Amino acid sequence: MNKELSDKIEALLFVAGEPISLDRLSKLLKKDKEEVKKALENLAQSLAGAGIRLSENKNQYLLVTAPELSKTVEEYMKQELGEDLSRSTLETLAIIVYEGPLSRSKIDYIRGVNSSFTVRNLMIRGLIERKTDPNDSRSWLYSPSFDFLKFMGIDKIENLAGYDEFKKEVEGLLNRKTKEAEQK
Repeated sequence: MNKELSDKIEALLFVAGEPISLDRLSKLLKKDKEEVKKALENLAQSLAGAGIRLSENKNQYLLVTAPELSKTVEEYMKQELGEDLSRSTLETLAIIVYEGPLSRSKIDYIRGVNSSFTVRNLMIRGLIERKTDPNDSRSWLYSPSFDFLKFMGIDKIENLAGYDEFKKEVEGLLNRKTKEAEQK
C-alpha cells in the first residue's frame, strides 16, 4: 500500500474542491493509472468511518461529506447561507462578474487564496453558474447567473455600474501579476 500516494491524492482532492479525473490525477502525480487507482481504493478504505468520504462517478473523484453527517452539514449551510455575503465572498463575486467567465484557478490566482468554499457558496446561492471550459473539458468556467442579473435588475452584465472601468482594472492587475510571475 502506497500511503504517500494516497495522502497526495487526498490533498489534491481537498484543495481542488471539485471532481478530478483519474487521467488528470495520473498526470499530476506522474504515476500510471493503475497505481493511482490502487491509491484511490486505499484512500476510500482509510476514509471509511470518517467524516469525509471519497466519491467516484465516471472516473471522476471528489471528497464528500459522510452521508450520516448530512443533517449537521445542512444546519451549518442554512446558517452560513442565511447570513449576508462576507467580504471575501463579495470580492470573489465581483471578480467573477467583472472578469468572468473564468476558472477557479484563475479566481484563486487573482485573490491569492483558495476560493473553493466561496465559489461553492456563490453557486449554492444561485449567484454564479459553471460550465465546462471549451478549451479544457477537465475544468469549469464560472460566470454570473441569470438569477444574479435578475437580482441586480439588469438585462445584461455590461449594464452594471462601472463595469468597463472595473474590468480594465482587473485585467491590469492580472497583467501585472503575470509579468511578476514571469520575472521570478
